[in-house]
Amino acid sequence: MKHLRNFIAVLCSLALLHSVAWAQTNWPNAGNDKGAMRYSPLKQINRDNVKNLKVAWTYHTGDAGAGDTTTIECTPIVIGGVMYLTTVKAKVVALDAATGREIWKFDPFAPEHATKFPMVAGGVNRGVAYWADKSGKQARILTGTADGRLISLDARTGKPDAAFGKNGAVDLHEGLTEPGGRDLSKIAYGVTAAPTVFENIVILGASVGEGPQPSAPGDVRAYDVRTGKQLWRFHTVPRPGEFGHETWTGDGWKDRGGVNNWSGATVDVKRGWVFVATGSAAFDFYGGDRPGDNLFANSVIALNARTGKRIWHYQLLKHDIWDYDLPYPPILVTVKQNGKAVDAVAQVTKTGFVFLFNRATGKPLFDIIQREVPASDVPGEKAAATQPIPSKPPSPVPQAFTEDQITDISKESHDYVLAKLKQFRHGAIFTPLGLQPTVVLPGLFGGFSWSGAAFDPETGMLYANTNNIPRLMNLAPAKEGSGYPYRVSGYDRFNDQDGYPAVKPPWGAVNAIDLNRGEILWKSVLGEIPELTERGIAPTGTENLGGTIVTAGGLIFIGGSKDEMFRAFDKATGKLLWQYKLPAGGYATPATYSVEGKQFVVIAAGGGGKLKTKSGDAFVAFALP
Repeated sequence: MKHLRNFIAVLCSLALLHSVAWAQTNWPNAGNDKGAMRYSPLKQINRDNVKNLKVAWTYHTGDAGAGDTTTIECTPIVIGGVMYLTTVKAKVVALDAATGREIWKFDPFAPEHATKFPMVAGGVNRGVAYWADKSGKQARILTGTADGRLISLDARTGKPDAAFGKNGAVDLHEGLTEPGGRDLSKIAYGVTAAPTVFENIVILGASVGEGPQPSAPGDVRAYDVRTGKQLWRFHTVPRPGEFGHETWTGDGWKDRGGVNNWSGATVDVKRGWVFVATGSAAFDFYGGDRPGDNLFANSVIALNARTGKRIWHYQLLKHDIWDYDLPYPPILVTVKQNGKAVDAVAQVTKTGFVFLFNRATGKPLFDIIQREVPASDVPGEKAAATQPIPSKPPSPVPQAFTEDQITDISKESHDYVLAKLKQFRHGAIFTPLGLQPTVVLPGLFGGFSWSGAAFDPETGMLYANTNNIPRLMNLAPAKEGSGYPYRVSGYDRFNDQDGYPAVKPPWGAVNAIDLNRGEILWKSVLGEIPELTERGIAPTGTENLGGTIVTAGGLIFIGGSKDEMFRAFDKATGKLLWQYKLPAGGYATPATYSVEGKQFVVIAAGGGGKLKTKSGDAFVAFALP
């Protein structure tokens, strides 16, 4: 009996060592852990030696477009020394993570796989998911496509899993029917985020059109990872008799698009709960045909991952008419309050707010105040009278465009913007768009954006990049017979006479936010505009897309900036410790992993996209010499 107990103890120890080794060497999800902390315990690369980082290998996908027409937004995953990623054109590739050697490639848009469904979001893809059975004999890579398919591939060969859906793919347009029987086959519907895997379930949100034309529903759905059978569907626009339906006055809920979880989901494995964050109801900028608060738009929602039943929710913005989608999945963290550890959910927002909730109950950990906000003067529109504002932490970005926010990089720029500002509507956050140009700050990329944030469980710090770029927009009457009253005019950046942002720098920054206390610890400028530096202007930061990761080596890694640099900051102080000029902008979140004791950091250098720098096709991995 004693020998049996010893044998069991040895097995348990081996299992523990295996789980620790797994956590220390792999990057198995887009956010590393299932809660998307984007934290790594690796510390071979650290504050002292990061200056010695060199390129270890570069993989070229070979499918970049000309000029600035394409991008890569994928964060690779790494399991057992194999890296899985998606290319510019969403091909799925397996690489040797130590060398960058290609193992296999699958093209979901090859003639034998292609469909005639429309694409969403320009066809971008932000990553894949991994599933394996308990024996480890079956392993799958799951990818969603911008034309509305969920595909399962054998992780070893890249071949479609014949047992999954039809020839390895599920048509996500199926099972998306609505009460009125609306034909959705010609309406854009697809997946851009990495799928979420829990047990033998794969959970998906979707990217959809944002109006004013008809848009697909944004319901959250779950599928059997072995067969592709749909298991459950959560209606993000509640139907009659469902919780929250009363927040849609009249028939505003019918055939309503948007309210979609386009950014992906996170999982509390212990509780068996999945957490999603939703976007605006369509149309993004006019809600006269959807009066009410519009649940579950712009909400954090906790669902039972096995059944899809709602556990709790919190709406962070009512009746959105600014396109202030929740741009990143809820991050599952543990913080300290009154000396006790509390499981929590942190949600970053385009508005610049960070909301923090008790994970078990949905109760805010810092008070949320309902603040009165301006009314709309657009005929037919009724903006919400109040919006929820967290008491802590403060926003790291300005939330109003007033004269004291005007750029100060030169007298000429200041005077030019001041004269322009007098022609436009402007004011505090949640000033509604009007029929004349309106300054929107934070702009459409935030604040915080889909770049998200990284959380350090050692310190309780949240590290996130932000934008400070004002937009200039207005509503305009739509053409007669179009089926909707207004269209939006311009997604224009509000710039000075030379094309630089109209607001005071920094225009891009990395922020360290103490979630235990609800305080901002430090802010560092992210990015540089060389011609301004040559004029003697201190680094201003740049607009940025692509997020942070944090490591036990004391480092934050981030690309994202328009100057195409990949950087490492000291996580304690925000001091810049290292930077490297990528072949194109790193508009994706990096990953770090270890193979045979050697730590690597990898980032996609795809450039292009919405920041309009030159496009690229590279994944670049770094390591110490």
